[in-house]
Amino acid sequence: MHILLAEDDPALAELTMRALRSQGWAVDHTPRGEPVAASVKSDPYDLLVLDIGLAGIDGIETLKRVRAQGSTLPVLMLTARDAIEDRVQGLETGADDYLVKPFALAELIARIKVLTRRHAARQATVLAMGSLRMDREARRAWIGEQPLELSAREWAVLEYLLGRVGHVVGKEQILQAISGWDDALSENAVEVYVSRLRPKIEPAGLRIRAVRGFGYLVEEQGAPVAAG
Repeated sequence: MHILLAEDDPALAELTMRALRSQGWAVDHTPRGEPVAASVKSDPYDLLVLDIGLAGIDGIETLKRVRAQGSTLPVLMLTARDAIEDRVQGLETGADDYLVKPFALAELIARIKVLTRRHAARQATVLAMGSLRMDREARRAWIGEQPLELSAREWAVLEYLLGRVGHVVGKEQILQAISGWDDALSENAVEVYVSRLRPKIEPAGLRIRAVRGFGYLVEEQGAPVAAG
């Protein structure tokens, strides 16, 4: 596995690189955010470990640039900030997970393993949940044996949600995934596509649940709904 570490604390960066390399992983390091997007675009990294408090452009802006160029690279964000708003902002910008400093290196390694396994599963040609199947290569979907008719944007929204099962997906993340069609697309449009998808996937035993203040979660209809 090839990892890019963006961390401006020299001591922490050195400790982290040693721990990751002890797993047999290759690690590149940068103390600044500016070169990250170009590096991710040109090199086949498997994971980005990104400090939110980088000098120059911070981790949030760095991540925005990475996602703006279409990268789906899994990103683990490191932060010394303990405010929930900072964590939410990182996740809504496109981070897959976060770890608050100070952290145990063993936990960092464990989270990296989970993220890379999850990412590999997302890349599967066929996405399946309940009785719904989406063939990414053929661009066709079925509920059981019945074809499911979806518009291009409905397809993109549903594919994005199914690729992130178990995670709340923010409207901004969905917008980034479908923004190639219309630069003027708004978050209200996301609500429209989600509302159109709900009755279409209901026969598959699935629902798209709105999580107030965070985004959407696709789940099976028998799953319990948390209060609030």
